[in-house]
Amino acid sequence: MEDAQRGESGAAGEALLEAREVIKAFGGHRAVNGLTFTLKRGAITGLIGPNGAGKTTLFNCLAGALKPDGGRITLAGHDITGAAPGRIFAAGLARTFQIPRPFPALSVLENVMLAPRGQLGERPWANWLRPAAVAAEERRTREAAMHWLGFVGLTRLAEQPARVLSGGQRKLLELARVMVAQPQLVLLDEPGAGVNPALLEQIVDMIARLNREQGVSFLVIEHNMDLVAGLCNPVLVMAEGRLLTQGKPDVVLADPRVVEAYLGEAA
Repeated sequence: MEDAQRGESGAAGEALLEAREVIKAFGGHRAVNGLTFTLKRGAITGLIGPNGAGKTTLFNCLAGALKPDGGRITLAGHDITGAAPGRIFAAGLARTFQIPRPFPALSVLENVMLAPRGQLGERPWANWLRPAAVAAEERRTREAAMHWLGFVGLTRLAEQPARVLSGGQRKLLELARVMVAQPQLVLLDEPGAGVNPALLEQIVDMIARLNREQGVSFLVIEHNMDLVAGLCNPVLVMAEGRLLTQGKPDVVLADPRVVEAYLGEAA
């Protein structure tokens, strides 16, 4: 397996992430069952499906939290199948969680500053042998963290402990933590869950701006179909671990197979 590494920026519309026949089983149950798809660079792709479809398991396989039992995953042409989460993160793939988990006792700013991996100050010898370089890197990291806290509207809370943040604000903090690492692709796990409508509108606008202005690609798990229809193109639909269909949101959401999958869940 090739080492995970950050790919070149590339052109919008080319393949950024490719999954081929990915399998993840738990006992006799295949939560992801031979899934194949391609994510294009520069796209905001939606991932929908009824509960139990395998969406979160797929995210865990892509981000390295779970090792696939079969198949292949590449990011910008580099094989990341089964790589450790840190290596995949360093390669340019980051993720958020449905329920954010910041370090509650650390400040909001400190939580963001922890995100970049491989910082010089993490090596004990560097603090003794290269103190000036460590200090300079820390200044740059702090400046980047403050920039992204400003982007998500949390500047005034930068020095407050993360435990004071509301659920919606924790989602904003997680977005800032992800962006300070300059990812190519961000996996967003239900960004709209538990968020009030006003804040949800802000989050959607931020995702669109990051895509438009920074060229960041997104794969978004979401149950809010209005959000999916307004933000994502294309949309992938999973059911029983497989890819049911994919395409433009208006076509996908009107597909009888998709309606049946969701109605079957409600029955």
